[in-house]
Amino acid sequence: MIGIYEKNIKTIPCLVVVDADRENEALPIVTYFHGFTSAKEHNLSLAYLLAEKGFRVVLPDSEYHGAREQAISSLKKQISFWDIVMQNVKELKDIKDYFDEKGLVLNERFGVAGTSMGGITTSAALTQYHWIKVAAVLMGSPKITTYAKTLVNSFKKMGDLPVTEDMIDHLYEQLENYDLSKQMEKLNGRPLLFWHGENDAVVPFDHSYTFYEDAAKTYENADKIHFIKESNRDHKVSRYAIIETVKWFEEHL
Repeated sequence: MIGIYEKNIKTIPCLVVVDADRENEALPIVTYFHGFTSAKEHNLSLAYLLAEKGFRVVLPDSEYHGAREQAISSLKKQISFWDIVMQNVKELKDIKDYFDEKGLVLNERFGVAGTSMGGITTSAALTQYHWIKVAAVLMGSPKITTYAKTLVNSFKKMGDLPVTEDMIDHLYEQLENYDLSKQMEKLNGRPLLFWHGENDAVVPFDHSYTFYEDAAKTYENADKIHFIKESNRDHKVSRYAIIETVKWFEEHL
């Protein structure tokens, strides 16, 4: 039987999904980050399928999401997007440390994946942590500085932003440190899956696809980097994408 357990890891509300009979065993772990305005519970179907394959799956709530929801305006939340991403990356280490201290990570087999904002988080985390063994980016952009500039320009067209140009420039400087497209060597041949719908109007399809084309040239083993594109698919993860993500971790982690 697959169990779902609520845990607070430091200040991070999480669901841990795992075979109930193996809850206290060391297992390979996949941490899966949800998308913007979503919450940890929305990824339970994928977590269940991974848990059936013998993984412990951790679903955290990002700042201002799910159990961490606050009474703030949608504009405030949107402006906080990149702060949330960078906080997710920092909190990933807290999650790993928690399970390491309990001896619940099998042979350092720790994977990360996510949807949209969660996929962006995954790309950013790959620049910071060599201990991520396997990753999957579902409709996320690894070109985060470029994507940030796109979003800022969109906001400017809608009206005045409640931030200064200096603040925007500082944000871009921060994001450079997390931008996988600017430090591709940090992939170091680690297994990496991309999934993206070709009609995505939220996160540009070409960000992930052009990155993949360049990154694939750096891999000695072509089987360790893979891109799945779906035609006539917009900004919504398909069941096919979920199944393929489970297969990716089953094969590589």
